[in-house]
Amino acid sequence: MPDKDKTRKEIKAAATPFPKHAAALAALRRLAAERDLDTEVAPGLAALTILFSTTSMTAIVITFEKRIDALERLLLAPLGMKTLILGKAAGSSAIGVSMGVFVLLVSLPVFGLSVSSPVLLILCILLSAFAFAFMGLLISVGVREVFEAMTLSNFFRFPMMFLCGVFFPFESLPKSLQIVGYFLPLTYSVDLLRYCLLEGRSFLNPYLDLAALAVFNLLLFLLIESIFRKRLREQY
Repeated sequence: MPDKDKTRKEIKAAATPFPKHAAALAALRRLAAERDLDTEVAPGLAALTILFSTTSMTAIVITFEKRIDALERLLLAPLGMKTLILGKAAGSSAIGVSMGVFVLLVSLPVFGLSVSSPVLLILCILLSAFAFAFMGLLISVGVREVFEAMTLSNFFRFPMMFLCGVFFPFESLPKSLQIVGYFLPLTYSVDLLRYCLLEGRSFLNPYLDLAALAVFNLLLFLLIESIFRKRLREQY
């Protein structure tokens, strides 16, 4: 019992926005001794790869287009606002999907994993990539330089690494941190990937994960659309 309490304290210390590396490593070592950590981490690494590659690509593209005023010209083009936003998100999502698939192709033989639900896996990768692309758009639209977009992105990405079950199971987090994790899309990406790759070992119902990712996509899309329309009205 004392060992479990110690593990919980270490995990709590690790799962802060700016974790101490020693606490994080101690928690990971203890968890590795208790369960097959390598296998547990594989879905989280795939989701994390999609998150970082998608948001980084969005930050680079949008800030570069704003610098040369290409984004403003696109806003004035004879395109629907929804079409423009979906096109931007699709480009970044393609990078995230390709990187995520590459990580999965490596992880499957290395960790001895198998895909229990290919359809859910494909939907998870696509919805996750688009949700993260919308996040990247939302972050990048308010900054001017690439380093500003990357810095602001890290303000959200690094806490998500420790609050969404990437390096240790989501259910191991304290209840207060789990509540925060429920409001982050990466939580549902990791949980659904665990269901697909770890023979159903997920914390939530997989269809709830899928629905949550769809809701995140819809809300982020509507928010970005309203911001783009406001930006267009203010400038022109």
